[in-house]
Amino acid sequence: MLTTHPPAITPTHPRARRTLRGRRAVRAVVALAVALPLGATATVPAPALAQVTSAASSCGIVWGSQPKAAGTLSPAAQVSGVRSGEHACWDRLVVDLAGPLKGYDVRYVPVVRAEGSGMPVPVRGGAAIAVVIKAPSYDPATGRPTFVPSNPREVVRVTGDRTFRQIAWAGSFEGQTTLALGVRARLPFRAFILAGPGTGSRLVVDVAHTW
Repeated sequence: MLTTHPPAITPTHPRARRTLRGRRAVRAVVALAVALPLGATATVPAPALAQVTSAASSCGIVWGSQPKAAGTLSPAAQVSGVRSGEHACWDRLVVDLAGPLKGYDVRYVPVVRAEGSGMPVPVRGGAAIAVVIKAPSYDPATGRPTFVPSNPREVVRVTGDRTFRQIAWAGSFEGQTTLALGVRARLPFRAFILAGPGTGSRLVVDVAHTW
């Protein structure tokens, strides 16, 4: 899991050269297909075919954009932090928890609603994802907060990310916490829970850069 942004990729970077070669291979194969008479066949050179296959399936994302939900409320877990990072194929949101998280509900919505009040929490981007963590950001026994963002409108700054546009706080109420995640467009995403470190846990939400 990456939690920091990678260095910029320049035209001379090895990944950039591989991407450029893959695009050239795709254009060459398409041009060959267009030039063939109707009904004719042709053999694509193995190196070009390999580059096309690599360019098309390097990320292999099959997540879709439908809601991802699992589990129940987690009274033994409390939100302790929020962070984000960038992968070659997706942007990642990580919610850290003290204790074992048991459930979540992550889905695209017309507008994210604040916990308790139901007020809209608008975010930048072409689409909005409601990230509902089925755990509070406060100690249920004392009501003392376990996580308070310094800037609720910019819980984590994501300037320059390929997919993320904004991460905003939507509150914590009756045992669950919501984040408003603004993304570039309605893109494939996945959500899952990781155990640790120690007795803690993490909710991970990855949103792909492309379909």
